[in-house]
Amino acid sequence: MTDVVLDEQLAALRRRYGTRGAVQAAGGSGAWNDVLALQLAHRSVRKFLPDAVSEDDLRAIVAAASSAASSSNLQLWSVVAVTDRHRLARIATLAGHQSAVRDAPLLLVWVADLARAARVAEQHDKALVNVDYVESALLGVVDAALASQNAVLAAESLGLGTVYIGAIRNHPREVAAELALPDHSFAVVGLVVGRPDPEVESEVKPRLSQDVVLHREQYSTEERDAGLVAYEEEIADFYRDQGLAESWVERVLGRFASPGALGSREGMRDALRERGFGLE
Repeated sequence: MTDVVLDEQLAALRRRYGTRGAVQAAGGSGAWNDVLALQLAHRSVRKFLPDAVSEDDLRAIVAAASSAASSSNLQLWSVVAVTDRHRLARIATLAGHQSAVRDAPLLLVWVADLARAARVAEQHDKALVNVDYVESALLGVVDAALASQNAVLAAESLGLGTVYIGAIRNHPREVAAELALPDHSFAVVGLVVGRPDPEVESEVKPRLSQDVVLHREQYSTEERDAGLVAYEEEIADFYRDQGLAESWVERVLGRFASPGALGSREGMRDALRERGFGLE
């Protein structure tokens, strides 16, 4: 690896992990290429130019999504492409009134889709007896997530920006109705795609270092605390620059240790049962 390439790698790793984490991640191996560079440069984009995403780009993005792994090749996902301004406005209201959704050039809603399997079963006079198990819902969620992440990488390779919209799950019944989703399907996550507005800077967000997330042979917790402390300090600087509350620890506690923090999503189980997922 040349010095120039090594410098590029270390700079990318510093943006992703901070100085301490970058040294761990580099590891002296010299593993680096254009795909890794693109992946490490990923950032959320929330402000886009009004330019439409071309049909060619959309087709290429979905082709990349279709190339993701799928459990037993069941392909239990679909994607709904939304560009209608009125529909985007309604979905934005359901998804926390996010301007990124309301102004989206393109919103891709990734769907865990067992409705296709239900249709196949119906055509062959079979009962869908295994759809009520948690495993079946998980298969659809995993397939949709894998497909969507392939789509993100494809979009960024085309010079587009993206941001995931988890709030698409805030009101699963209403989103399903808006998108005319059939029984045995539900919206897992939204993805806004478009040309990033060059006037708005979006930074690479530091992540937990590899001494926190990488385990060898078996999961261990004892040696992870130092990395968590270091990350709390690293991310505080990033959040401060973004004008956000500075503590990652408080974000974790706020989501998982504060009663009522999930809001309407606390009713997700009932909503999924109504959509045809038994979750036994």
